[in-house]
Amino acid sequence: MSDPLFPNPRRLRGFATLGSLLPPILVVMAMALFAGCKKASGPPALGAPEVTVMTVVAQNTPVDLEFTAQTQSSREVEIRARVDGFLDRRMYTEGEEVRAGQTMFQMDPKPFEAALQTARGQLAQQQARLTVAQQNLARVKPLAAQQALSQKDLDDAIGNEKQAQAAVISAQGQVDTAQINLGYTTIKSPLNGLASYARQQDGSYLIANASGLLTYVYQLDPMWVNFSISENEMLHFQDQISAGKLVFPPNSEFVVSVVLADGREFPQHGTISFANPAFSTETGTFLVRAVLANPKGTLRPGQFVRARVSGAVRPDAILVPQRAVLQGAKSHFVWVVDGESKAHQRVVEVGDWNGDNWFITDGLKAGERIVVDGAIRVVPDVALKIAGTLASTQSGGKTIVEKGGASAPEAPEGARPMAQGAASGASQ
Repeated sequence: MSDPLFPNPRRLRGFATLGSLLPPILVVMAMALFAGCKKASGPPALGAPEVTVMTVVAQNTPVDLEFTAQTQSSREVEIRARVDGFLDRRMYTEGEEVRAGQTMFQMDPKPFEAALQTARGQLAQQQARLTVAQQNLARVKPLAAQQALSQKDLDDAIGNEKQAQAAVISAQGQVDTAQINLGYTTIKSPLNGLASYARQQDGSYLIANASGLLTYVYQLDPMWVNFSISENEMLHFQDQISAGKLVFPPNSEFVVSVVLADGREFPQHGTISFANPAFSTETGTFLVRAVLANPKGTLRPGQFVRARVSGAVRPDAILVPQRAVLQGAKSHFVWVVDGESKAHQRVVEVGDWNGDNWFITDGLKAGERIVVDGAIRVVPDVALKIAGTLASTQSGGKTIVEKGGASAPEAPEGARPMAQGAASGASQ
């Protein structure tokens, strides 16, 4: 057993051996730590941002104007009772198509047949009286000429004959009226169209001026499409036309297409047939009507649709993809690429929205190159890696890769420059 004050010689030799190994281990750890610190302190190696560019082109660009619209039958007819009486029966199928001249309702004709018979009897009486008056006048005339009768007798005979003629005319009018009223008991459709539901049931007593409405018939071909232009929009168009930034077709020969609620476009196109000469005092809008062929009856009255009006042109317009325009703190801007493939920030003024593109009203010139895809990764005055060149987007927002392969991927949805709704608001 060793004394604590005097350690075991073997243990001392072990400590000596461990002590001899510590300095090399510390040196190695220090060198590794130093190397790691040196690597972390340096800036990371960055490659050139990969982008897709487009050359700005100014050319005449067709524009479409869209409005909220509602369809209306080009001929909407009320089917009404024109005489008082009982409704016998409905003779059409509700909701089905009816033809012009087709019987839709039948009223009780018996009272009107009796009235016609009475009128005919009165006519016969007056005709008989006229015959007597004419024969009496024929006898009086020669006697008056021989002065066998006085002039008063002749005048009375002539007056009676004329009164009898007038009575016959009046009685004939009563017969015609009775015949017309009898005809009104058979109620027919005046046009080809779609019939609505019956407002009156069989056995109802109809009063022509009060409860005479029976149903409606809607003509489906052609169909009207009504939309309104606000006063602000009209003034905006007038200002742009005056400034030469917008050109309407001659004689307002616009082409109108209809976009249905599910986004499908109606196959038939139409033209503007009417524009109200005055603004509505209630809504402050200007009513415009377009007419479209509807041979299959696809459009029905009262539908809410989108009216797309084509034919206007923006002369020498500059149109760029929306993803090329970014929102800065105070304004919109794009990245303009110089001859050394370096990007410089350029403030631009955006105009109206056109598909997925924006009209640029100020800030860009034809022939300049801008960054389209990858704009969010661009650093000012840093050389870019141009992965592809895009064609002009003047044809309705379609972008075609001309060279350099596929365009660079777009930025994530959350990092995109502007949403479509914000773009539309900014263009106003």
